[in-house]
Amino acid sequence: MSGAEIVEEIERETDGRWKPSPGSIYPLLASLQDKGYTNESPIRESGMKQYVLTDEGKTFFEEQVKFGQKFMKKLEFLAPMLIGGAQFSPNHEKLRQIREPAKRLVRALLNLRAVAIDRLAQPYATEITKILNDGSEKLEKIIQRIKEEK
Repeated sequence: MSGAEIVEEIERETDGRWKPSPGSIYPLLASLQDKGYTNESPIRESGMKQYVLTDEGKTFFEEQVKFGQKFMKKLEFLAPMLIGGAQFSPNHEKLRQIREPAKRLVRALLNLRAVAIDRLAQPYATEITKILNDGSEKLEKIIQRIKEEK
């Protein structure tokens, strides 16, 4: 891929939430090349340089994926505790009854990510999307009513 293609891929993979600047991608590509993790492919007709992983780069990439997976496991462990941290709020008694359902929802989403990231069939994705959208809409309406009461 070229640097521009990498930027586009990151933007696509993050649903537009992150679009790295060329000023961050190209120095990174140069560094990876200096370390022997990538090589430049022959320049295409478009004039864009493309980069490919070397064998050493593929090993480095696999190590980074493993690191990312370990990091996500730690987040999966911490997320329910962070939600449980609502007990430190001055309104913790009022929040007590929603804490466990919130933890269950976070655990379910993390479990979904862990088991179905590559195997999520479209009917399930559609059903999950509907459930989450419906729940979000209901919560947003409740929040709006609470704000209006002030």
